[in-house]
Amino acid sequence: MSDVLVIGGGVVGVSSALFLLEEGHNVTLVERKGIASEASGGNAGAFALTDVEPLASPGIMRQAPRWLLDPTGPLALDPFYAPFMAEWLLRFWGASRPGKVKASTKAIGDLMRVSAEAFDQVTALTEAEPLIRRDGQLQLYEGEAAFRAAAPVWQARADHGVRFEMLESPGAIAEIQPGLSPRFTHAGYTPDWCTVTDPKTWVWHLFQAFRDRGGVYEEGRVSSLTRANGRVRASGDRERWADRVVVAAGPWSHRLARTLGDRIPLETERGYNTTIADPGIELRTFLTFTQHGFVMSKIGNGVRVGGAVELAGLDKPPNPKRWKALLDKGQAFLPGLRTEGGQQWMGFRPSLPDSLPVIGPSPRAPEVIYAFGHGHYGLTQSAGTARLVADLVAGRAPAIDLAPFRAERFRILP
Repeated sequence: MSDVLVIGGGVVGVSSALFLLEEGHNVTLVERKGIASEASGGNAGAFALTDVEPLASPGIMRQAPRWLLDPTGPLALDPFYAPFMAEWLLRFWGASRPGKVKASTKAIGDLMRVSAEAFDQVTALTEAEPLIRRDGQLQLYEGEAAFRAAAPVWQARADHGVRFEMLESPGAIAEIQPGLSPRFTHAGYTPDWCTVTDPKTWVWHLFQAFRDRGGVYEEGRVSSLTRANGRVRASGDRERWADRVVVAAGPWSHRLARTLGDRIPLETERGYNTTIADPGIELRTFLTFTQHGFVMSKIGNGVRVGGAVELAGLDKPPNPKRWKALLDKGQAFLPGLRTEGGQQWMGFRPSLPDSLPVIGPSPRAPEVIYAFGHGHYGLTQSAGTARLVADLVAGRAPAIDLAPFRAERFRILP
């Protein structure tokens, strides 16, 4: 068996470390800041296994100009950062063409399928069922026109075997989630959608299982990778050697890839949320406000209100207006929601322009396996990615075709 170094203490890195350890490898997990200290600990907590449509799509391209006019709307682009994103935006546009969307949808569907299987596997392995809520999801629409416009999304889900129910009146919606504003006239309900009680608790549960089984954890920094004599040297706060290295460092992964000579156009979608300990309402299901780009989820005994996308890089300070805008909308859409005393958070979602992560070996160093760029679906796709990483390290044929996820797909501009 191999000596494997996993870089990254988020949900993808921890899941990969656990799967590799279960296969008998000697696994060391290295994290620079702390387990689940970034987006893996602050997300909405959803296993969105029913979502198969890419963010890069004609629908987003149609809505983007209107959204960009609102500085606190679902999509914001910092004009000073835009020049640094030129390549990413060009590739996003290219990935939004119908033929590309069809291919991406199939690839996402395949990854969601293996992720659902692996999710069940890791849940049983770590006895994690008490941390899971199986309450479904309501995807809400204002008016029949918006509902009809979303028909291709629901058809894609039907094509991939996703169960759902279409609701065409506020009364039907209220039977699942009372108290919503009557402006939401239509919805799609996916009963198989599930969430965790708290995403940080979930990652720590997996991490503890890794430690209990003999996994090694080191808090430290890796800044570069080099290949030498069939092994990999990871340099940073100190030098580490391994037979295989898994790069799962979220929004910082592309910087490590560049030290090997791989140029991967990863950007960060800055997400905002507020967790309210005493919300004053009962949230019975996960709520997705489709036209507004945000969600409400139950975290612990509270409610987390968050979402939207801000493209502004890793260094710009948070924009407090975005927290307020989300809470104002939440209160308007679910009257009775109390928003006082919430805990604010802003984090970085590692995002690639075609809405697919990079999963597979480095083209320049096959001993290095990439597992990053999951965007909004890091938690959802974490177990599936871990299973695929384990296949690659073991030399097995992966459970799905990894060609759509290969790192070298970015060598040519669209």
